[in-house]
Amino acid sequence: MKKRLIRIIVSAVLFVLGLVVAPVLSVTWPRIVIFVAAYLLVGTEILIKAAKSIRRGQVFNEFFLMAIATLGAMALQEYAEATAVMLFYQVGELFQDYAVGKSRRSISALMDIWPETANLEQDGEVVEVDPEDVPIDSIIVIRPGERVPLDGIVLSGQSRVDTAALTGEPVPRSISEGDEIISGFVNIEGVLRVKVTKDFENASVTKILELVEEAGTRKSKTEHFISKFAMYYTPVVVIAAVILAILPPLLFDHGNFKVWIHRALLFLVVSCPCALVISIPLSFFGGIGGSSREGILVKGSNYLEALSNVHTVVMDKTGTLTKGVFSVQEVYPRLVTDDRNTNDVSTVSVQKAKEDIILVAAAAEQHSNHPIAISLSKAAEVFDRSLVHKTKVIQEVAGHGVEAEVDGRKIFVGNRRWMEKNAIKGFVEPDVSHDIAGTIIYVAQGDEYMGAVFISDALREDAKETLQGLRNQGVDRLVMLTGDRREAAEKVANSVGITEAHSELLPQDKVTFMDRILDDSKKKSSSDQSSGVAFVGDGINDAPALALADVGIAMGGLGQDAAIEAADIVILNDQLSKLVTAIEIAKRTVRIARQNVVFALTIKFAVLILGAIGIATMWSAVFADVGVTIIAILNSMRNLRKMH
Repeated sequence: MKKRLIRIIVSAVLFVLGLVVAPVLSVTWPRIVIFVAAYLLVGTEILIKAAKSIRRGQVFNEFFLMAIATLGAMALQEYAEATAVMLFYQVGELFQDYAVGKSRRSISALMDIWPETANLEQDGEVVEVDPEDVPIDSIIVIRPGERVPLDGIVLSGQSRVDTAALTGEPVPRSISEGDEIISGFVNIEGVLRVKVTKDFENASVTKILELVEEAGTRKSKTEHFISKFAMYYTPVVVIAAVILAILPPLLFDHGNFKVWIHRALLFLVVSCPCALVISIPLSFFGGIGGSSREGILVKGSNYLEALSNVHTVVMDKTGTLTKGVFSVQEVYPRLVTDDRNTNDVSTVSVQKAKEDIILVAAAAEQHSNHPIAISLSKAAEVFDRSLVHKTKVIQEVAGHGVEAEVDGRKIFVGNRRWMEKNAIKGFVEPDVSHDIAGTIIYVAQGDEYMGAVFISDALREDAKETLQGLRNQGVDRLVMLTGDRREAAEKVANSVGITEAHSELLPQDKVTFMDRILDDSKKKSSSDQSSGVAFVGDGINDAPALALADVGIAMGGLGQDAAIEAADIVILNDQLSKLVTAIEIAKRTVRIARQNVVFALTIKFAVLILGAIGIATMWSAVFADVGVTIIAILNSMRNLRKMH
């Protein structure tokens, strides 16, 4: 950019000098020398690119049009006009470089998360190694100010970590023993000892950077259209220019070739598709860059365009509309829920029964990372944890529950269907009096019912506001799909204003519902306006539905492989309201791209017609080419602004 800027400044000074010298000097050669020097300063690069393109067989492109038009103008002694075309073209390129650089800097905040070294603990010493050489289960040390090189679990130490590069969240996050830590975070305060849970190839930072690098390769329909348009458009205008230069003077203008060659050259300058070829990809690139500044990772401009057409949003409940942070609210032993035994039971035995239910349930679910399993584990921390080491998990059925052997006892933990499937005797649903939505987990020993655990989740503070924001953005259908029980689903749906909620669904049931919703969307779509479907989930159990949707959006995808791989868009900072921001950016991106197309083609065709009939001048052509390009680029740069 600095070299280009210097060339532009020197060329501009010579150009102005040539304009001043022209009326003063009676001889023309100093003026010619000045203009040629100015032309070569800014035009040599274009001439070389045109020559290389011709040598490769790629004749019809903007470089060829610029070269033939300006060299022709020089041959017709239109030195000022030829120089102006090249000069202002380079000014447009400078604006493009600046805009692309600004977009790239927005994305480069993600690229800065790449770790350079890892402090590996070996034989009581700390050795600095390449993160790629650190195996799983190794112990690494992260000092204050260092970037976390690999995903892991904190073994010891307390600190705060800066997550802004990945999530866009400016407030540091507190972290301590037992917490998960993600590669790419920056340790601010204390020394942390971390057990590595993922190797470098599968670390969050690696996955995210791969997606950033691949994002530019996935073009939108608009970009594909412009590429094909330019492919056919350029040879057509070259042929039209040749016809314009030859036929009129032969047919009706008595061999006045100079006038018509001048008009043909003007025609070529105007027809250069720079405004479209440059500004359209820049619009989408700016949209991806602007999204990354908001903590939204978009895998490609095609997904950004698809998101702008979304009119149906399907959501998971747990971890999407709710925080996904569960806690045990109440335990209902069979002794309490069974009226035949209630009067004969002491307070001590009731408490013992509750403790036993929590312990065996936590032991059976110990290998699961589901929020419900984690809440059971936390509730069991205050009791004797020895059962955890005496447990063998026999089977785990998604959407139903788990069967385990705990201290020699066969234990079933799961939902009502799991109890019914295993023919549990004495099964009674408890009367849950809580107003908040929650989940009931049932526990049985052998074929005898032990009791139930009520676990609740908290609604996200911005859930209701987000859904209203989606409606304001043109989303006319909101659907909730959840595996949770009907009562809990209805409470959440009523709280946030969702009228269509489907509950007690297995992962395959969600896919079935998604198929129906996609079919409904296709039927409603008109020929000129697509109606897309977006699915928003936590990216683990919802991976099939995420992949099936027109646009799959994962909430809080940090450290979740399924989210990063299955989703098209990942909201890194786990804020549901960013969903509205993503749609706003997508709509603005497409709107800007369409504005550029309409504006550029309107001006170009108008000046083409005026030039062909001899009304427009070469300066008009310069504006129709370079001026329109600069305006389109400036319009595209609006996409780099933050939404709020």
